[in-house]
Amino acid sequence: MRIACIALLATCLAGCGFIGFPGVYRIDVEQGNIVTQDMADQLKPGMSRRQVRFILGTPLVEDTFNQDRWDYPYVKRNGPDVLDESRLSVRFDGDTLVEVSGDYLPPAWRDADTPAPTTSDTPEGQAAAQD
Repeated sequence: MRIACIALLATCLAGCGFIGFPGVYRIDVEQGNIVTQDMADQLKPGMSRRQVRFILGTPLVEDTFNQDRWDYPYVKRNGPDVLDESRLSVRFDGDTLVEVSGDYLPPAWRDADTPAPTTSDTPEGQAAAQD
């Protein structure tokens, strides 16, 4: 009987997490690196890691297995809803910037003869995945 009461109490308390209480304030949560188009526009092919770090800041994610790739993700949540989400990845060859991909592309990569790489996060990437 005692175990049944404890199990019932635990189940009831666990169920409280799924109930949204009206009027409860939820703060906006910003996570990641804030990267703007102006910051991305300053990136040029051939820049050093130090120059890129000065412009974009310290990357939130440095790949352990690939030291030549830095990722700058950003997510803003208002309660349970995601309001804004963006990503920028830069790739180096040694100490030289060779590629930028993500939501903010600098003119040097936007205006190139070869199309910029697309991801499934962008409308172009979603259209390509459906083809």
